[in-house]
Amino acid sequence: MTNILFAAGPELWADYETPLRRALDATGLDYTLGCDAAPETVDYIVYAPGSKLQDFAPYTRLKAVMNLWAGVEKITGNPTLTAPLTRMVDDEGLTQGMVEYVTGHVLRHHLGMDAHIVNPEHAWEPNVPPLSRERPVTVLGLGALGQACAGMLAHLGFPVTGWSRTEKQVERVTCFHGDDGLSRALADAQIVVLLLPDTPATRNLLDADRLARLPWGAVIVNPGRGPLIDDDALLAALDAGQIAHATLDTFRTEPLPADHPFWAHPKVTVTPHIASETRVDSAARVIAANIRRGEDGEPLLHLVDRDAGY
Repeated sequence: MTNILFAAGPELWADYETPLRRALDATGLDYTLGCDAAPETVDYIVYAPGSKLQDFAPYTRLKAVMNLWAGVEKITGNPTLTAPLTRMVDDEGLTQGMVEYVTGHVLRHHLGMDAHIVNPEHAWEPNVPPLSRERPVTVLGLGALGQACAGMLAHLGFPVTGWSRTEKQVERVTCFHGDDGLSRALADAQIVVLLLPDTPATRNLLDADRLARLPWGAVIVNPGRGPLIDDDALLAALDAGQIAHATLDTFRTEPLPADHPFWAHPKVTVTPHIASETRVDSAARVIAANIRRGEDGEPLLHLVDRDAGY
């Protein structure tokens, strides 16, 4: 009997119980699933960052913790967690949602749609945008989500450059990596999309110096993590005109405090962390399939590298 503890909170249990049972039944596993179990009997924990479960030491039989979100920065440093940790990567709903958000906002900025949507003076200014092939876009972060978004933008004709911490190869995308590669990736980017995890190595990645390296009037789209950008440096770059606009979906503090300058800044669009959510049905299938792999003695998919932080 494989014992699975759902420790992602009661509000999510109502959504996940039926899809998880359906997905687990399809694997043929003999299992128990619930929100309460004696720690020493638990084999797998389905987890979310806001869980009240923080001490994993009593879970002496634990084979893996399976995070429902892609972000794991709130759990990777937990010293009591010594079992393998996986994160949500292959949820097709999460990926599709991110591709749609990124593509929509890149096209919005590329086409200059804001000026047409909000035009109180009824100004007739036919500023024709360039074609996509004349608008370089850089995607920072070439994990599963970054690769999917970069691929879609390349399909639409944008010259796409990608940057990652380690070397990657992505079809139709010019790829750079490392510190030197980051400077090259930013040099021509008229639109920058951030899809990196929050780690010590990525915090404040876009600081005043790197923002200044972007072409004058560049646009930033950040559906990745709030700490990737130095907030004060971004506000200064917006005020100076170095950055023409920033569409931000993630923030250092969420919900974004009502008095934060981003809310009132005319060159900032705030979206409430909606770029992509884990979809229950597809996420349940990913979790069930990974538990099945664990029980069959196969390597778990989407293992988190604790040192790298993702």
